[in-house]
Amino acid sequence: MDRRFHALVSAYAISTYGNFLNLIALSLFSYQVTGTAFGVGAMMALRLCAGFVAGLAVGELSARRTRRTVMICSDAAQGITMTVMALCAARTPLWLLAGAVIVMGMGNTFFTASLRSAIPVIVGQEARARANGLLVTARSLATVLGFASSALVIGFGGFAAAFAVNAASFVVSGVTLLVLRPRTDEEESREDEQVPPDPGARRKTGEVRERSVWRSGAGVPALLLGMLLLRGVDALASSSHNVVLPVVAHATHPGEPAVLMTRFWAAWAVGTVLAHLVLRRSRGEGAWSERAFALGTCAMSLAFVTAFLGLPAPGLVLAAAAAGFADGWTEIVYTSRLQAAPDRQRSRLFGLSATVEQAGFAVGAVAAAAALEVLPAPVVVGTFHGAAMCGALFLLLCATGRRGAAGLRQSTEENEERDSYGRHTGAGTLPGA
Repeated sequence: MDRRFHALVSAYAISTYGNFLNLIALSLFSYQVTGTAFGVGAMMALRLCAGFVAGLAVGELSARRTRRTVMICSDAAQGITMTVMALCAARTPLWLLAGAVIVMGMGNTFFTASLRSAIPVIVGQEARARANGLLVTARSLATVLGFASSALVIGFGGFAAAFAVNAASFVVSGVTLLVLRPRTDEEESREDEQVPPDPGARRKTGEVRERSVWRSGAGVPALLLGMLLLRGVDALASSSHNVVLPVVAHATHPGEPAVLMTRFWAAWAVGTVLAHLVLRRSRGEGAWSERAFALGTCAMSLAFVTAFLGLPAPGLVLAAAAAGFADGWTEIVYTSRLQAAPDRQRSRLFGLSATVEQAGFAVGAVAAAAALEVLPAPVVVGTFHGAAMCGALFLLLCATGRRGAAGLRQSTEENEERDSYGRHTGAGTLPGA
């Protein structure tokens, strides 16, 4: 990895900072425009639905256009949208707010899926894990800074300033991609996607592409499909602590709830950075296996549950840091495993992953909010993350069983080859057959 990739990571961190600053600003602005909590929830649901739809379409879009083009267009669309919102912040109609939410939801999914699937082409398969670690670290730090500075930016310049900062962050990201011009697609993959000149072949290719939109998971290995499903369950579980944390902060620290939330997410960010430092020293594909992902998911869920058991401040910081470490670990391992797929399949996998994650988080947010009305916070977090732990243990059992079966099969084949009399002891065809 050279300076060009580090410049790309820096631009990604800046746009991520703008996104998380915007996440707070747009939620508060939605309440100001709609005037109800239901309106805020509806805008959030609309954003998640837009990301869900974009996840289904990103594979087909990447097959027709280069990933760099998709990322630049996503930055341009989001930058223009936020510029319009900044200019109309004083008087924004509901339809404009809804349109902005849709563009932001789709643009973020298109950009993220395209970037993740392009990493093996940009830096090479050997360096993809380290690159993912840098991206996770940049995103974690940008998340904390975005959340922490949102009150300051909104308080100083209002919602217009927050939207303008977000628009500027997209400009930085888009210009960086235009200037650096990273290669994001394999040449052979792009040639394979060209439409054949024969009309019948062209029609056949179109039919295959249409079917591929609805059958994105077809042909995916069982364990890899299990990782995708577990990622969705993990998103559902993560929605619980995102819903519960503000409530717990107000209940335990009524005078300064923001301090507790900042402390929690800062410790979480430190944990993700440590995960990158540990994983960058790992060698071999075993570090990016389904078993590593399942174990990391179990550890992450256990740490998040522990964080909501009413621990003193030092214990809360340690639990949050442990959750961040496991969260960073699973993110790097999961992304690196999906990136090991062939180039033509990667975009569809990351699109399917984004769809599953958006669906899991949306369902989990609604369910966790409803459960919090009748159950205490530790029970809600424990129940949701308990489901993630059960899914992780099931995947771990399947991965371990498959590995044992593969080892037994390999041992049997070696024994057959080592027959001391030179005879083949296994089943086979008769001579001359």
